[in-house]
Amino acid sequence: MHTNGKAIITTEKLPIKLWLEADQMEEGALEQARNLANLPFAFKHIAIMPDTHEGYGMPIGAILATKGVIVPNAVGVDIGCGMCSLRTNLTDISTEDLKTIMSIIRNTIPVGFNHHKTQQDEAWMPERKGDLPIVNQEYESALYQIGTLGGGNHFIEIQKGSDGYIWIMIHSGSRNIGFTVANHYNDVAKALNKAAGEDISNDLAYLPESSEYFELYKNEMDYCLEFALANRKLMMERVKTAFREIRPEVGFSEFINKPHNFAAEEEHFGETVLVHRKGATRARKGEWGMIPGSQGTGSFLVKGKGEAQSFESCAHGAGRIMSRTQARKKLDLEEEIQALDDLGVLHAIRGRKDLDEAPGSYKDIDEVMNHQKDLVEVQIELQPLAVIKG
Repeated sequence: MHTNGKAIITTEKLPIKLWLEADQMEEGALEQARNLANLPFAFKHIAIMPDTHEGYGMPIGAILATKGVIVPNAVGVDIGCGMCSLRTNLTDISTEDLKTIMSIIRNTIPVGFNHHKTQQDEAWMPERKGDLPIVNQEYESALYQIGTLGGGNHFIEIQKGSDGYIWIMIHSGSRNIGFTVANHYNDVAKALNKAAGEDISNDLAYLPESSEYFELYKNEMDYCLEFALANRKLMMERVKTAFREIRPEVGFSEFINKPHNFAAEEEHFGETVLVHRKGATRARKGEWGMIPGSQGTGSFLVKGKGEAQSFESCAHGAGRIMSRTQARKKLDLEEEIQALDDLGVLHAIRGRKDLDEAPGSYKDIDEVMNHQKDLVEVQIELQPLAVIKG
């Protein structure tokens, strides 16, 4: 069934509104969306963005609004994961300068599982407010992790904007502190649901408002959101320092930050609900956002249109078309490298293990953007010049 350009699935307890064709969804993601639509506490409908793919319990690129409960896995294990962008006042940069800048960045920002060898300045850490048992437990370790990129699809990218300027974009999250908070409260939710005799999938275990753990998780989630932001800010400072070393005349614009793994209390359809966005970006009317492609395709700075049916949300990126394992097995290493070399991108693909982040493992970003013209308006298109991947 279609309405207003969206596909709608009406076979479940609540409608599922898709910003893509139903046959474009992988079976696993579609099954997860059906599970969401049958949750007793889900509100109004489920919204699925065009970059969707299978996640853990809930599809990436999905929005779930609830009443009276919070679902840790509907936020995900990388709480506060998101993007930030900064515009420089440079209109050009040489390949040699780019190579030197990227080398400095690699020496100052640990990637993958690596952390800093010494604790970072505690002034970068968010203030701890209220009862935060897991945050307090992980706090000392987090001092080594703030200002680190992490792995997977996290990146630092230097880009050329359609506005004529050089831009910097960073994608990262809350590192191990967010992972530990997420897993702890998912385990708590599973135990609570089981004790109450609730027939809820363990992957979608929830914390009811009546439980002390509801507020505890919210407090710790909010801290992880602040930590993830601080993490991106510190990395951005290190990138700015690298630019200044090579181009001392450089200046920088205001910092734009957008998380895409979080839950927030919001007003929708006349009611106060808890909106869970897992791999989805909030896109209120006039609100800035970032939608990155792959390291071989464009990214977009957008402004939201405030579309009610998507719970004022949009896609958070291109979205995967194959799993990491599939990408390493199926993609041609030479072809992927050659395609990026032909584009002149200083990229991060060295061997077969890096193919999980090759452009061929992602959806066509232009198609993703075409599916959500009612959600966002493109302001600036950004083309990759140089990329560091986690």
